[in-house]
Amino acid sequence: MKRVYLCIKRFLDIIFSIILLIILSPLLLIVSIAIKIDSKGPIIFKQERIGKDGKVFKIYKFRSMVVGAEKMGTGVYSGSKDSRVTKVGKFIRATSIDELPQLVNILKGEMSFIGPRPVLTYHPWKYEEYSEEQRKRFLVRPGITGLAQINGRKQVDWERRIQYDVQYVEKVGFLLDIKITFITIYKVIFMKDNVNTGVTVKKEKRDDIC
Repeated sequence: MKRVYLCIKRFLDIIFSIILLIILSPLLLIVSIAIKIDSKGPIIFKQERIGKDGKVFKIYKFRSMVVGAEKMGTGVYSGSKDSRVTKVGKFIRATSIDELPQLVNILKGEMSFIGPRPVLTYHPWKYEEYSEEQRKRFLVRPGITGLAQINGRKQVDWERRIQYDVQYVEKVGFLLDIKITFITIYKVIFMKDNVNTGVTVKKEKRDDIC
């Protein structure tokens, strides 16, 4: 039953990603122009993430930081007052507009609308360092939003986030996806839990990164 739903879910991902890309194309164009005017650098930020079955892919986001931000002295952690975030970047982060290019990732089959957020290849730790239980989060396509995102998002430590991800994989279904969708819409509208508030992974593993 779960396998059948995942096939239906993939079909819906394709349909809705195409529809949204068409409907939102004027907004995508406006944001692209604003980013280009606001600061030097590419419009789209690409970063390697771990996807389904541990395969690495490049996630797309609208660039919200200055070029070379990760190499600056303050590291790659980004908080609410990070000077590396551009003026346009602050707005698109607060409204989650920076995530919209991931509709292309969904269309390509690398992501889904709902699922565990795709993690960096080195954070919170490398793929090989996840326990067998934690690796269950990689059994489905990563999503733009998921169970962890509606339960605290960036305010929750990584161990707990992964527990939510595993829980999602074990209980994945239509009703759960609908619940996550509506709660996510609410959180986006009211800009809830979208700013890093502190270290969310144990020091012996990795320092917190955005």
